Amino acid sequence: MLSARQGGPVQPSISAWRPLGPDEVEVTGGLWGQRQRLNADMIIPHCEALMERAGWTGNFDSAAAGTIASGHCGIEFVDSEIYKVLEAMAWELGRSRDGDLEARYRALTERVAAAQQPDGYLHTSFGRPGQPSRYRDLESGHELYCFGHLFQAAVARLRTGHDDLLPQVARRLADHVYDQFGPRGRAGVCGHPEIEMALVELARATGEDRYLELARLFVERRGTGTLRSHPFGQEYFQDDVPVRAAVTWRGHAVRALYLASGALDVATETSDDELAAAVRRQWANGVGRRTYLTGGVGSRHQGEAFGDDFELPPDRAYAETCAGIASVMLSWRLLLATGEDKYADLIERTLLNNVLASPRADGCAFFYTNTLHQRLAGLVPDEERISPRAESGLRAPWFEVSCCPTNVARTLASVGLYFATASDSGIQLHQYGDYRVSVPVGGQRLTLQVSSEYPFEGTVAVKVIEAPARKVTLRLRLPGWARGSAVLSEEPATQGPGHAEIQRVFRPGDSVDVAFPAAARVTYADPRIDAVRGTFAVERGPLVLALESPDLPAGWSVNEIAADPGSVADDADGAAIVVYRRSPDTDEWPYLPAPREGEGEHVRARLIPYHQWANRGPATMRVWLPLAEAAAGIEGTRVSAG
Repeated sequence: MLSARQGGPVQPSISAWRPLGPDEVEVTGGLWGQRQRLNADMIIPHCEALMERAGWTGNFDSAAAGTIASGHCGIEFVDSEIYKVLEAMAWELGRSRDGDLEARYRALTERVAAAQQPDGYLHTSFGRPGQPSRYRDLESGHELYCFGHLFQAAVARLRTGHDDLLPQVARRLADHVYDQFGPRGRAGVCGHPEIEMALVELARATGEDRYLELARLFVERRGTGTLRSHPFGQEYFQDDVPVRAAVTWRGHAVRALYLASGALDVATETSDDELAAAVRRQWANGVGRRTYLTGGVGSRHQGEAFGDDFELPPDRAYAETCAGIASVMLSWRLLLATGEDKYADLIERTLLNNVLASPRADGCAFFYTNTLHQRLAGLVPDEERISPRAESGLRAPWFEVSCCPTNVARTLASVGLYFATASDSGIQLHQYGDYRVSVPVGGQRLTLQVSSEYPFEGTVAVKVIEAPARKVTLRLRLPGWARGSAVLSEEPATQGPGHAEIQRVFRPGDSVDVAFPAAARVTYADPRIDAVRGTFAVERGPLVLALESPDLPAGWSVNEIAADPGSVADDADGAAIVVYRRSPDTDEWPYLPAPREGEGEHVRARLIPYHQWANRGPATMRVWLPLAEAAAGIEGTRVSAG
């Protein structure tokens, strides 16, 4: 067992705020409590079962037995999915004592460890008789990528208080990688960035500086022509320009965001201000010009890539679930490094919309990509079938490339660790829901219970359970969508553009309440986004809303409607809006120039939270609604995202 304090997925040695460990923050209910129960009860066991059925877990058994060359199952990077599930299990065990889960975790770890070779190398696709040789295909082999996920799983185990088998395997593997790719090794990088941030976290968790040195080398080598050319161009794996020279996110979205996360980790640990500034610049341009309203990123199916600035077509959005998770990982690092609230704003938007849309309500099927306009109803998948990468209208139980379900599992298992931070003076609350925070402040404990129906309702109560007998600071994020309209139960001592701070002596039983506006609101896109010009979206609190076909009359299509933004009204946890459709006999809209009561075909339809769509059977859906002619020119909230 470790004597050091437990920690979360990211533990920088220098930061504006101190991240918390699973012993300091606990999700106690609400939406996130429900999702964490779903993850523990359904998603993690589902991933375990499907990996076993696909033969991916069995690859380790075959590798240990020396029979892998004759029957490897899956693409060469499926090892990483086992590691992501091990990470999810480690975080889950860090917040709950579950004997059955612990037994499953240990059994799976032993199967992985048995496949490790004497020099520390561990991959089931390479290096044995009858298999390709090690590191022959750094562009597409994903060896170092898989190693990175193993390191992150080991870090999760260390940070939840256990220095046992998996961390030992990770150290041996990391030492091997250092020997192969360190200062005296080959000057290579992986075609899929990931190992960079994993090595930094392993260095932080173990105190081994060589791992940080290796991560720095990987970051500095990127963009110098190290990798062979790719049909989609060198930007596909961010090898077109050095990280320091890049001005925005480009190429494969997940690769770009994982690399940026690793680069920021290196910059933080080495006090490299130039590298940190480059990552902040990339974030600002990528969010302002290449991010969807849901927080999703990646507008091109070819290459799973970012498009050009303002290229954000809703019906062709790729917005891969893994890219959304990578965006959260990067924004969390930037929040810790800078303390700036805009990074927490994007975490909220991305988690509640892009990421939560992926798992089906029962936790047994997932979106790989996340469209903002589904034109045709998807087919109901065969629950026994391993699917290709699904189109946006189809959740599937598993994929040939099944990175997203396992990524969802590890994110939900650790999601509470993104909610709050601490400092010598107090606690900072960055996300809202139902959770408890308990941290030492000045040698005494400060414990808070955050209670709310957020994100469906806007009232949040922060109750003091225990507090030091001295002045402390409670810092509350004021989300960008609520700035100027949030109401606090007491006057803040200071208030910035994205937060309020209350500094005083708190006593057990004290409560600070904040009310955010709960009414639905209309949002217009930046006019430079051609694909959504002449449309509007509706948001309610932090939730993006969507119009889904089950909420339209029979025979109506989301593809042939227009809506009146002036008719938006609240309805339960969503909203209602007046929707019109084309006349079946003409291409003209029946309500031009302005609809009158009783004229034309119209209906008041319900809008639901985007993340809830496709849970009522095959459906069509859209987020951006064409403006009814009579409503043209109505002003609303304007955002730059699509």
